[in-house]
Amino acid sequence: MDLQAVRAYLRSLQDDICRQLEEEDGGRFITDEWTRPEPEGQMKLTGGGVTRVLEGQVIEKGGVNFSHVFGEELPRSATAHRPELAGRSFQAMGVSLVIHPRNPYAPTSHANVRLFVAEKAGEEPVWWFGGGFDLTPFYLFEEDARYWHEIARAACEPFGKEVYPRFKKWCDDYFYIRHRGETRGVGGLFFDDLNDWDFDTCFAFMRAVGDAYIEAYRPILARRKDTAYGERERQWQLIRRGRYVEYNLVYDRGTLFGLQTGGRTESILMSMPPLAAWKYDHQPEPGTPEAELVEVLREPREWLPFD
Repeated sequence: MDLQAVRAYLRSLQDDICRQLEEEDGGRFITDEWTRPEPEGQMKLTGGGVTRVLEGQVIEKGGVNFSHVFGEELPRSATAHRPELAGRSFQAMGVSLVIHPRNPYAPTSHANVRLFVAEKAGEEPVWWFGGGFDLTPFYLFEEDARYWHEIARAACEPFGKEVYPRFKKWCDDYFYIRHRGETRGVGGLFFDDLNDWDFDTCFAFMRAVGDAYIEAYRPILARRKDTAYGERERQWQLIRRGRYVEYNLVYDRGTLFGLQTGGRTESILMSMPPLAAWKYDHQPEPGTPEAELVEVLREPREWLPFD
């Protein structure tokens, strides 16, 4: 179990994603390196990370965060369903990102890959990987959704034909806004507690997913970033961003875990869009592109045929 290799990969992934997004935007990420030299929060976290944020011309707000934190002991709420973790120290490392483009025709995207390790003297460590990526369009382009899922499926295929359908469904189920009765977007991949294979194979799968994100997203962003739009499209984008905020603050495990355990607030909330809107009982007019999107979000599609 080579934890330094995982850390090195995550740092290089952050660098590569930021470089490619800077090339697409023309702007530059600001870098905020942070540390927790003294134990903080409910879990007495130490460690640190690197938060990078871009507010550019193409990307209205984007954040790409690396963190590697250590804790003395998980709280009871975190071990209620995993009693084997009780009394163990732990560390967690990962890269998480959210990109909010300025153009309403360019979709928001999210990705993260992470490793969790819990240790106790005299016992084998407990570890698992997690992560995935998902796409949140405001206007539906079926070719974009199919391409996104083609890259997702290609990342999974070396690990078994059943992997993409399993993690695609998990993504649809996980990124579901229950109080709205709709998914957050057109999905992608989501996995957690992954230790089905040996450590090296699980790490290889995490790398495949991490590397696939920018391969999937950059061409879509490039296609849509200069599309002409008006105030109607902008207002629809802001309303849909409101749904994104609702999901992150009500359901997202990572956001809730970070806020409830004394995590670094600025890094946790970097996923929030710079602007969003809520309009009372807003319903798109039937037959419009906005209504077409909502129809798809209420009935998730299989974008690719299964073999």
